[in-house]
Amino acid sequence: MQSEVRVIQDERTEWRFDLDQQVPMSNAQGRDWLDAQFIQLGSEPLRPTGKLLLADKVLVVARDAGPRLLDDAQWGMSFARAASAALAKPVVRVDLGAMTISY
Repeated sequence: MQSEVRVIQDERTEWRFDLDQQVPMSNAQGRDWLDAQFIQLGSEPLRPTGKLLLADKVLVVARDAGPRLLDDAQWGMSFARAASAALAKPVVRVDLGAMTISY
């Protein structure tokens, strides 16, 4: 089964992480990794209520990481593994322009 995470910044900039040959993270490991990055990047919740859904956390971490971290092969692959594990989906598409996630 295909397993990948794509992060799309705009029509010219996209990152694709193929997870087929990667050791998967557990759901808890993925959530922990995203939590740590959310704090390290100084990210803020998307919603004014402060409620942070897991999909929102993936979006915000990708947005705040930006090209600097997404271009880093090790960080990008860790992000992809964590996003796939935390969301429990083998294929994840993160659209930063629209701030949406699809599976």
